[in-house]
Amino acid sequence: MASVAISRRNHLLSSLLRCRTLYSRRTITTGRPTFAASISTSPADTETPVSRTKILETFREEFEIGSRIITLETGKIARFANGAVVLGMDDTNVLSTVCSAKGDGVRDFLPLTRLFDLEVDYQEKQFAQGVIPGTYMRREGAPKERELLCGRLIDRPIRPLFPAGFYHEVQVMASVLSSDGKQDPDVMAANATSAALMLSDIPWDGPIGMIRVGRIDGHLVVNPSMDELKLSDLNLVYACTRDKTMMIDVQAHEISEKDLEAAFRFAHPEAVKFIEPQLKLAAKAGKQKKEYTLSLVSDRTMDKIRNLTEKPIEAIFTDPSYGKFERGEALDKIGQDVKGILEEEGDEESLKGLSKTVDTVRKQVVRRRIINEGFRLDGRRLDEVRPLYCEAGNLPGLHGSALFSRGDTQVLCTVTLGAPGDAQRLDSIVGPPTKRFMLHYSFPPYCINEVGKRTGLNRREVGHGTLAEKALLAVLPRELDFPYTVRINSEVMGSDGSTSMATVCGGSMALMDAGIPLKDHVAGLSVGLVTEVDPSTGNVDQYRILTDILGLEDHLGDMDFKIAGTRNGITAIQLDIKPAGIPLDIICESLEPAYQGRLQILERMEQEINSARTQDGRNSPRLVTLKYSNDDLRRLIGPLGALKTKIEEETGARMSVSDGTLTIVAKNQSVMEKVQEKVDLIIGRAIEVGGVYKGIVTSIKEYGAFVEFNGGQHGLLHVSELSHEPVSRISDVISVGQQLSLMCIGQDLRGNIKLSLKATLPQKTKKSDMVDGSLNVLKPKPDSYTPEQEDQNSAVKDLQDDKDTSTKSNPSYSSMAPIVIRSAVECDEEEKSAGLGSNLKPKRALKPKSSQKLKTLKTQSGSDSGSTASKKARIAKPYLLTEKRNHGDNDTSSDEDKNEVKVEHKNAVLDYLKDQECEVTGPMDAKKLKLGMKVTAKILQVRARGLVLDLGGGINGMYKFESDGGKEEFEVGNEVHVQCTSFTSKGIPVMSIIQDD
Repeated sequence: MASVAISRRNHLLSSLLRCRTLYSRRTITTGRPTFAASISTSPADTETPVSRTKILETFREEFEIGSRIITLETGKIARFANGAVVLGMDDTNVLSTVCSAKGDGVRDFLPLTRLFDLEVDYQEKQFAQGVIPGTYMRREGAPKERELLCGRLIDRPIRPLFPAGFYHEVQVMASVLSSDGKQDPDVMAANATSAALMLSDIPWDGPIGMIRVGRIDGHLVVNPSMDELKLSDLNLVYACTRDKTMMIDVQAHEISEKDLEAAFRFAHPEAVKFIEPQLKLAAKAGKQKKEYTLSLVSDRTMDKIRNLTEKPIEAIFTDPSYGKFERGEALDKIGQDVKGILEEEGDEESLKGLSKTVDTVRKQVVRRRIINEGFRLDGRRLDEVRPLYCEAGNLPGLHGSALFSRGDTQVLCTVTLGAPGDAQRLDSIVGPPTKRFMLHYSFPPYCINEVGKRTGLNRREVGHGTLAEKALLAVLPRELDFPYTVRINSEVMGSDGSTSMATVCGGSMALMDAGIPLKDHVAGLSVGLVTEVDPSTGNVDQYRILTDILGLEDHLGDMDFKIAGTRNGITAIQLDIKPAGIPLDIICESLEPAYQGRLQILERMEQEINSARTQDGRNSPRLVTLKYSNDDLRRLIGPLGALKTKIEEETGARMSVSDGTLTIVAKNQSVMEKVQEKVDLIIGRAIEVGGVYKGIVTSIKEYGAFVEFNGGQHGLLHVSELSHEPVSRISDVISVGQQLSLMCIGQDLRGNIKLSLKATLPQKTKKSDMVDGSLNVLKPKPDSYTPEQEDQNSAVKDLQDDKDTSTKSNPSYSSMAPIVIRSAVECDEEEKSAGLGSNLKPKRALKPKSSQKLKTLKTQSGSDSGSTASKKARIAKPYLLTEKRNHGDNDTSSDEDKNEVKVEHKNAVLDYLKDQECEVTGPMDAKKLKLGMKVTAKILQVRARGLVLDLGGGINGMYKFESDGGKEEFEVGNEVHVQCTSFTSKGIPVMSIIQDD
């Protein structure tokens, strides 16, 4: 046995090697599928193996619609499928295949089913655009929303064309093979599916044609590209047979009924152009239609059950007092009674078709009463809308909410606002990458009093939610005007027809309740149709159009025509039908009753809420967009986003970061302020004079405190800006590490920031401070106060005597140059090097340019005699008037000596400034002004003890009169040549007048 097995294995291996050699040189060409021997004519090749070539027989149809060439091809790929067609347009190709289940089992419905309970499987795999999926497994997952919607788009027009009684499983699979991103493959997949059904042996009363129409600048466009659709105010998908409409899907920007009717009539002949190529392709390569067993009820059974149920059913349908569930329970009781009778008689044939037969009798009774009498199930007229109830803001804790009821249909809509980063990411081969407006529709089992399980994405829920989303999208403000991401959640609380249109109404009110400035309210309702067809010709003899249909009228009628829009026009349409087509004239006629019903609903909605609410409530969300450098944003995000995540967790706000932009969305204003405070402490914001900032005291000096604020910025809080009252010790008011709210009151000449605490505090008025009805505010003197400053401060006080007059004549004078601010580090270094502790030193000591100048100054002072000479030597180095001098306690100089020192000191300063002087070139600014600088100034005001000078560049200076009689020598508007000799304690330049030779 072992030798036999070995010899068999060797035989198989040798056969495999021969087959591998035989098929090593295969080529594929077009033609009929067969194997042909290729024999060489050379004698030398007579001993070589014969190679055979496989030839595929393909069939192709090419035609033009609009300005685009379209091809239909079959026979090359997916040849085992019952029907397979590849449709191509430009560089986009879609494959559609159809298969049917084997066997002749009798069923009660027509399932076009596959995995995930989908009726039609439409797939967009990432290889079609040359991309590897970004998922963890690097492969596509569950069907996306767009794939479900495209599957519905294919299903709706082909389902009514299957023959009555055909209940075999049919599976449609449409796959995008390649996409150039210019064309939407959904319409292409529907036409390819129609062609595949025509090629198969499945009974089907097609073909159909489907077309997309846009409108750009008032002109209708066939097969618009994705770029053209961005410019279009209409996106119409129209499917039809040669003479009847099968399906309509519309998204528009308030297009009028008249214009929409014109678009329908334009689209029909264009869609018919797809039909003839399909018929030609089926004639070449189509299969003979197979004889299937149809599940039909016999005439005997139909007559028997009709006689038992017709009158009881008619009694229920003619009684308008029945509600949805009461009517259903009564109809179920009739079915149970008939079932009991059939069981007693032992009529098995009638029992098998009982459910379907009773439903047929219901349909006949309802339709006959509507056609003949014009009355409906609930007693309404044909054009009457059910009673309405609506309420906006019923859940005040949310951003926006609304409750809408029409009859027994009730929907609760809520609105949630988010940051731009919350936008939904779309993983589609065409269309935008993100979506900032989302509407999620939910149909829980309790809304129809049933028990069921909640699963994943439901095709019906996705379709209804997308329809309502398209209806509301037309009235949303532009993203530039309203950058929020918006999500509407629609929960169906009760269902008795047209819950998707109730979602449109409730969603519109909820958006206004959330403060979103809509262009107008949007409302929607469903229009139904009941027809009577001539069996001999198939033409419609009589019909009735029903406004605002019930759920049972939808089930027993012929059409569910959902239309949504504003007072100005239509924004969305979805048409589903049950018969094999409806004449276009009837559909166009349905637009008018839909418009009249829509106006009734809009009027009731506007009574409840007619404009966007103001966002001033405690739960009103806030959105702020701030501009920062990318380095600042990186500091805010932190390593791996840890800092940003921490702020979001602590505050509950959401932050979105893009290139140079930070967007913050907070639940209310208090949360927004908390987030901005944390952001300011990390990266700060643009500092403005008058802005209030929170900072932390880092160090305290005798003259003030240094404060860190606004993301690492430092400023000086001078002792004079601590309080409206005199402050003797700074530590009594503030301490290191304390957090303060401070106001920026300006900058010094070097660009350093001045802060004020008292500017944020209310000013107290005391009786003791009131002198002749005016407020006398006491200000503390800084620790670096000197006798020299006394004269200057008195001069400043004199210069401010006529405050009202000066403000009127020169408003900019109120913002004179501020004091010189040094950093805390610089001050510490100066104090340490000088060994003066708390004494305030200038940032940079003034020195002569050379030792020769200092030597000359000393020589000149040495030529004098007595104590005067020694005092001259002490003041050889000039000092700022803000600098504190240490005079010994044993200084007993007389007043004359002191006056002499002042004069000599002034002369020494002037001699020193000769070495420092320079002329200003270009516009004057605070950084250019230095000691010794000469400028030409204009006299702004003449005060009691000096002049207010305009130095240029918005800088003001002062000049103090040396005698009381100098006031008469000057006039406002005159120009004087001055030189900067010092700065006051508040940073005001002190000038001296240069006498012209």
